[in-house]
Amino acid sequence: MNRVALGLGLLSLLCLNLYAIPQQSKADESAVRDTVTDYIEGYYTGDAARMEKSMHPHYLKHTVKESHGKLHMSETTGLQMLQNVKMEAGEVPPSERKEQITVLDISGDIASAKLVTPHWVDYLTLTKWNGDWKIVSVVLRENQ
Repeated sequence: MNRVALGLGLLSLLCLNLYAIPQQSKADESAVRDTVTDYIEGYYTGDAARMEKSMHPHYLKHTVKESHGKLHMSETTGLQMLQNVKMEAGEVPPSERKEQITVLDISGDIASAKLVTPHWVDYLTLTKWNGDWKIVSVVLRENQ
């Protein structure tokens, strides 16, 4: 096989692969966005069942806060998070229930997303677990 034919063959394979990837990624991107939406809207409305639907069983959140000029970090498990949502239902006024969700990256069965609200920023790590996207970890930084 000559170099031109080989080059055209490789280019064709590359183009076919590039075409196939965005279709899967679009569906996954939409599913990741829906998972993050369930998470934040479940929080806003105190709907622990909706929030739980978005969380992996090994969910863990790290919250970074500044107090007296020093940074502090705390951890919250999934169970603690769901209990907090039940107890704090409706604490965020409807006028402040705004969010911006950005899917940062998807690589096979893992993804990362950013959630911006008026009061904090979350960076989320997700995995496709039994066919559904679930949030495994969150790092939250309160706005100053």
